[in-house]
Amino acid sequence: MKKLKFKYSVCKPCWELKYCPYGPSVEQSPLAFHDGQISEEQLLEVEKRYQEVLDAFRKRHFKSESEVLVAINLLLYLHPAKWRRLSLYDTRELECGFFGHICPVFLNGELVTETKERRRSGRHIPRKIMLQVVRRDGQVCQVCRKNVPEQEIEFDHLIPHSKGGPVSVENLRVLCRKCNSEKTDSLNEILEARQDESG
Repeated sequence: MKKLKFKYSVCKPCWELKYCPYGPSVEQSPLAFHDGQISEEQLLEVEKRYQEVLDAFRKRHFKSESEVLVAINLLLYLHPAKWRRLSLYDTRELECGFFGHICPVFLNGELVTETKERRRSGRHIPRKIMLQVVRRDGQVCQVCRKNVPEQEIEFDHLIPHSKGGPVSVENLRVLCRKCNSEKTDSLNEILEARQDESG
């Protein structure tokens, strides 16, 4: 059977970071197969083993917390839908060059995971997100609390774009030009707000 070609380049941020940012997910990610193929027999074996672990949970076979944790990791590793998806591809294309497993970015991440360079390359805010932020904030500057004329609305990243802040409704707020021009790329404001909430 002809395998699908993964249409995105699986970004491996470990090359940039020098470690796998997906941490424990590495252990839940299958090793790549030497020939890149997952056979129907292997898929059936995975499903059978998955059911055995599920049955052990139902029958309460585990005697300690560590046994339960091992079983949970097994369920995550053996999840049949994950293996079915992998079987559509040549797993060698998805292999981590350092650890030999299927890169967790393929299984858990976005279609293309950001690297530092990619993240800094674009600050475009889609119109739909702009409208949602303006509606939520009521066209009021979130610092000085003054109404902002439509032509003077500016959008501010709570977590600065330069520090990896996403372009999302949750990370944006309306500011007036004056307040936005006085702001720096610092996390102090958000950290102080969180301390106030917890204190």
